[in-house]
Amino acid sequence: MSAPKERYKGSLATLKGLLPFLAPYKKEFMLAGIALLVAAGATLAIPYAFKQMIDLGFGTAGTKGGKHINLYFLALFGVASVLAIATAARFYMVSWLGERVTADLRNAIYRHVVAQSPQFFETTQTGEVLSRLTTDTTLIQTLVGTSISMGLRNALLCIGGLVMLFVTSTKLASLIIVLLAAVVLPIVLFGRRVRKLSRASQDRIADTSALAGEILNAMPTVQAFTHEKLESQRFSTSVESAFATALQRIRARSLLTVVAILLVFGANVFVLWLGAQAVIGGSMTAGELGQFILYATIVAGAIGALSEVIGEAQRAAGATERLLELLAVSSPIRSPSRPQVLPPRAVNGASLALHGVSFHYPSRPHSPALLDISLDIHPGENVAIVGPSGAGKSTLFQLLLRFYDPQRGDILLDDVDIRTLDLHALRDAIGIVPQDTVVFSADAMENIRYGRADASDEEVITAAKLAAAHEFIQKLPQGYRSFLGERGVRLSGGQRQRIAIARALLKNPPLLLLDEATSALDAESERLVQGALEVAMKGRTTLVIAHRLATVQRADRIIVMEHGRIVEIGTHASLTAQGGLYASLAELQFSQDHGAATDTR
Repeated sequence: MSAPKERYKGSLATLKGLLPFLAPYKKEFMLAGIALLVAAGATLAIPYAFKQMIDLGFGTAGTKGGKHINLYFLALFGVASVLAIATAARFYMVSWLGERVTADLRNAIYRHVVAQSPQFFETTQTGEVLSRLTTDTTLIQTLVGTSISMGLRNALLCIGGLVMLFVTSTKLASLIIVLLAAVVLPIVLFGRRVRKLSRASQDRIADTSALAGEILNAMPTVQAFTHEKLESQRFSTSVESAFATALQRIRARSLLTVVAILLVFGANVFVLWLGAQAVIGGSMTAGELGQFILYATIVAGAIGALSEVIGEAQRAAGATERLLELLAVSSPIRSPSRPQVLPPRAVNGASLALHGVSFHYPSRPHSPALLDISLDIHPGENVAIVGPSGAGKSTLFQLLLRFYDPQRGDILLDDVDIRTLDLHALRDAIGIVPQDTVVFSADAMENIRYGRADASDEEVITAAKLAAAHEFIQKLPQGYRSFLGERGVRLSGGQRQRIAIARALLKNPPLLLLDEATSALDAESERLVQGALEVAMKGRTTLVIAHRLATVQRADRIIVMEHGRIVEIGTHASLTAQGGLYASLAELQFSQDHGAATDTR
């Protein structure tokens, strides 16, 4: 994946990238902030209540002292009740925000990724994207739903506690401030290192996910070549690399925590020893010392918690950086701001024209896939495209669907440049049966309905009948409601092909692209599907890629391609008579077929 032009540097700058996802929930953040302030205020009130209870309650003899004790115990319980309610409200609001913002972020990333052109997936592994959608967004959830709230809470407690320390004893508080200042240095030093290690850790996890996804999607191949042990070792190596990187991050965070806690509590113990000497000397009351101890504990705990929050924020900053990089990737294939509209559909299909089209894949800039292709196809024409592997036949289909744009030349659909059309309008006008059939993890009815989401069950069944798929679907355990398995593993190759053909027929487009549509069918199924396709070709323009020349003999025209160029154009009879590439391919195939038939007899 190509890096975006702007790199997000520094944790604070990186986390600012989340603001667009936080902005819609200002009201909820305000409510959480109010609950946070109330909870922090109640926490800071508890030491003062203890001081009053000690000095005015225990320090006063008789019934009056008993009344003071009862009063301050009731006040203490009241403060605790307020603290409990405010803390629960804060927890609910920030947890809701964490879940909501994470859901929005995942939706935004997924929407962005599915809108990318195939060029994006040439250089990005799907496992890496899945890692960012899961692991990285979970870290953001922790940041928004816990870390921000905990950071603000402990910052308030730290500031409020320091203020009350000065109110209680300026001398002791000054000493604490001087000593606690030493805590800032290790936090700053280790914070940067934790952030770098967090990013590296997430990268290793993404690598592991990508490797696992690739292998799990190719298990039949792995098992056929008995590479289970080898792939397990590769995965184990990747996992151990991720573990080693995570261990470095854990060590850095552990060291940061140890140093911070030791310094904070060491400083507190020393200052409190001085406070105990002041009480013995009579310059401080027992209640004031108790109050000072509680505020010092609050400040120390807040600083310790802040160090933990900073560590979490550093991890989240690394995750945020990766997510923002993904969102910053821009697809080179976009709909124009003011798209043109295709003319009304003609009765006999769409016209298609290519003028001087040349193209190379972005990942192979020095290997042209198409060179100066010019071609005019009339509405309703049935055109076959043949040639050896690597001639550029499937690449031509990808350009027609505008998965890529050619570096030179124009492609016109019904006399409209496809680059001026809305992408959805263009692709809605084209139906395709790809060479690599895709069947989704759903039932047969929904897999065919993928061709047109608003189609009725009757229309789906009609398309299945045209594609010779109705009979085998009916024999499935639940018929059209039978789950076909991930990637259609419960179907044969020919059955998956017929599902894809039914999907294209249901779409009923003016331009139909068939990329080896019958390649995975047996002889009987091919005969049935070929007859159905001939019916479906009526009233539409059809381009057929075929290696088996027997299937294209009745095409209106045959385009012969080699090395990205059109080398011959004509009918089966005229091309055979020319004695060129097509004639050579035909002679080779038909002689093989004749030989195979003879061997069978």
